Amino acid sequence: MKTTRPVLRRLALVSAAAASAVLLAACGGNDSADHAGHNSPSGPAASPRASAPSGAHNPADVAFAKGMIPHHRQAVEMAGLAATRAASSQVKELATTIMKAQDPEITTMSGWLTAWGEQVPGKTSGTDHSGMTAMPGMDHSAMPGMMDAKEMDALKKKSGKDFDASFLEMMVGHHRGALRMAGTEKTEGAYGPAKTLAESVIKGQSAEITRMNKLLGKG
Repeated sequence: MKTTRPVLRRLALVSAAAASAVLLAACGGNDSADHAGHNSPSGPAASPRASAPSGAHNPADVAFAKGMIPHHRQAVEMAGLAATRAASSQVKELATTIMKAQDPEITTMSGWLTAWGEQVPGKTSGTDHSGMTAMPGMDHSAMPGMMDAKEMDALKKKSGKDFDASFLEMMVGHHRGALRMAGTEKTEGAYGPAKTLAESVIKGQSAEITRMNKLLGKG
C-alpha cells in the first residue's frame, strides 16, 4: 500500500497537467483564429463594402445632377405649355406624366448637390435660353437634346395640332438627350442613388419615346 499510493498520486498529477495543457492550447488556438478572422483579407474588416465610405460620389455624379436639373426643368416647362395649347388629350396626358415624374427628380438632385457642397443650377442670377435662371458660364444648349431660345419661342407661339406635332418631335429629341446623359452616369458614376435614378430615367423616358413616336405615326 505504501508503494501504491505515491504511484497513484504521481499519475493524478500527470493527468491534471495534461488536462491543463490541452485547455491552454485550446484557448490559444481560439485567440489565434479570432485574430486571423479580424485581420485576414477575407474578414469583415477587409470587405470593400465595409470600408467604402457611405454616400461616396465622384465628379461624374456631380456633372449628372448639374446637367440633368436644367434638362428636366426645360422638359417641365415644355410640358406646362400643353395644358393650354395642345389639341390632343393624349398629348396633355403625356405632358402631365412628364411633369409628375421630373419635378420630384429635380428636387432630389438639388438635395444631392446641396449635401455635396455644390451649387444648384438655377440659384444664381441670369437667364438662359429656356427662361430659367442659369449658372454663369454654363451653356445649357450644349447639353444633349436641349432646345435653344428660338425653338422654345416658336413652340410657345403654336397651338392645336401644330403644337402637338412640334411638342412631340421636340420632346422625343429632348428625351434622347436625357438617355445619353443617364447612360454616362450609369457607366461613370459612383453614387448609388444617382445611378438608380439614371436607370429610372432610361426606363421611363425610353417608354415615353415609344409612346410619342406612336402618336406621331412613327411607331
